[in-house]
Amino acid sequence: MVAGVPPAFAADPPDAKAPPRPESTTVTVVQPSDVPVPRVLPPCAPGKCLFAGQKVTVIATKSAISIALLEVEEEFEAATGAELDIVRMPGIEHFPTIISDMTNRIGKYDASIAGGWWIGDMVAGGHLLSYDQWYDDPRFPKWSVDDVLPGPRNLLSYGGKKYMVAYDHDGQVMYFRRDLLADARHQAAFRQKYGYALAVPQTWAQFRDAAEYFTGQDLNGDGVPDHGIVLALKPGSQGMFNYMSLSASFVIGPTNARLYWFDPQTMKPLIESPGHVRALEVFVDLVKFGPREMLTWDHGRGWDHFLAGRAAFALTWGDLGALAQQTGSKVKGKTGAAQIPGTHEYYDLVQGKWVKTDAINRVGNTTGASWAGVISKYSKAPEATYFLLSLLAAKEKSQVYAARGSDGIDPGRRFHFLPPEGTGTTEPYLRAGWDAADIRDYLGAFQRTFSDKQQFPYLRIPGAYSYWLALDLHLVEAASGQLSPAAALKAAVVDFEEITIRLGRERQREAYRTSLGF
Repeated sequence: MVAGVPPAFAADPPDAKAPPRPESTTVTVVQPSDVPVPRVLPPCAPGKCLFAGQKVTVIATKSAISIALLEVEEEFEAATGAELDIVRMPGIEHFPTIISDMTNRIGKYDASIAGGWWIGDMVAGGHLLSYDQWYDDPRFPKWSVDDVLPGPRNLLSYGGKKYMVAYDHDGQVMYFRRDLLADARHQAAFRQKYGYALAVPQTWAQFRDAAEYFTGQDLNGDGVPDHGIVLALKPGSQGMFNYMSLSASFVIGPTNARLYWFDPQTMKPLIESPGHVRALEVFVDLVKFGPREMLTWDHGRGWDHFLAGRAAFALTWGDLGALAQQTGSKVKGKTGAAQIPGTHEYYDLVQGKWVKTDAINRVGNTTGASWAGVISKYSKAPEATYFLLSLLAAKEKSQVYAARGSDGIDPGRRFHFLPPEGTGTTEPYLRAGWDAADIRDYLGAFQRTFSDKQQFPYLRIPGAYSYWLALDLHLVEAASGQLSPAAALKAAVVDFEEITIRLGRERQREAYRTSLGF
C-alpha cells in the first residue's frame, strides 16, 4: 500500500464506466524517513553493456509507491547501457492508460507497476508476458519467488505462469495501543465492566468490547475524548477492503477454502450469504466506536487519527506500522500489531449452514494492491524490462524498502521477518528508526497473516474494481444507516449481476475459475 496515495483504482476495460475516485491519502502527522538504498550492480564496461541502445518505458502511479523506481534509474542505466523512461501519472489515469495501450497493441509502455487486481484484465486479454523464461537466467539480477510468503506469493502467478515480479506485499492486520492494554487502571475498569481480562482481542466479540470501552476516553493526554477504532469509509476510497478482511472469518473456514465472491459454476454472487450479512452487522456496529467524520475520511486521514494517539485500534496495511515510527508520531513504542481477529462460527457456502469451530477461525489476507512489476506482451525490450524489475526485487533493496515506510512498500518475504519463521534481522528496521518492541509485534502479525493456511480469496478477474466499487458504495449505505446490512448486500448482488452480464458471464466464469486454481 502507499502512504500518500492509495491503490490506483480504475475501470476495467477502457469502455467501462466508473466514477472518478479521490487521489490523495496524504499523511500529515509524521515526516518521511530518509534511509538510503544500496546499489547492488556495478556499471557495465564499455562495449559490454547487455542492453546498450535499448529503451525501457515504465508507467507507474505518481505516488510514494514509485519512489523506488526513481531511485534505481541511474543504477539500471549504468549497469545495462539502456535508457529508462519513467512515466508517473495520477492513479485514476494509470490503469486506463496502460490497459488502453495493451488493448490497442501499441507497446508504448514496456512495463507497469501494477495492482494485483489488474491481472484479471491483463491476462484475460492476453496482454502480459510471463517471465518464466528469464527467471533462472544468470544474466539477470537474482531474486527468489520462494522467499515470498505463501499468501502474497499466490498473487505473482496466474494460471500456472509467473507474471508479477515481487515488489510490495499488502495485507491487513489489527493495530492496537500496547500501552493502553497494559495499563493497570484500564485493566481493572475493563474487567469490572465486561467480566474478563483486557488483552489483545482474539475474536471480533472481544474486539467490539475493547473498542467500546476506549471510546470517549482521553487516549493521548490532550483532554479531548478519543475513539476505540478508526476506519476509512469515504465512498469510493477503499472502505470495502476493511470489510473484506473482517468478513473473511465469517465465510471462509476449514470446509470452505475458496468460495466467497461467486459460485464458480454459475457466477451467481454469493455476497448476501448469512455469513456476509453477519460480518456486515459487526462492521456497522464497530462504526459507532469511531469518529462520525470517518464516513468521509480516506485512509490518510484515518492514519493521522491513529498516529496522533486518538484511536485505540485500527485495521489496515503495513504502512501504518512504519508511519508510527516516524518523526511526529505520538504512538512510537506504543503500537502493537496482531493478526486480525476471528470467529468461533462461520457460514459454509459449500454446505449451506453455520459451522462451529473449537479453535478460533482465523483467515489470512492479501487485501490491498500488492504492487508489482508486469511486462507488456507488446514490449520492444522485454529482457531489459525484466532486468529492471528483477533489480527492484533484489534482497538488498527490498530490505530497505520494507523498513523505511515512506515508499509505501510493505514486507512479505522471508528475509523481512525474524527467526525462526524468517531469515531476517531487526537491523534494517532499527536503522530506519523503529522501536524494538514495535518491530517484533509488526513482523509477527504480518508473518502470521501471510503464512496462514486459510487465505481470503483475492478477486482477480476482469472488472474486479467495478465489483469492488459497487460493494463499497453499498457498504457505506449500511455504515451510515441508510440501509440495513442485509439490504445493502442485496443491492450489491444486483450490481454484481449487471457487471457480470455486461462483461460476459462465460468469460467471467472462466477467469474466476482460473484465478482460484479450479
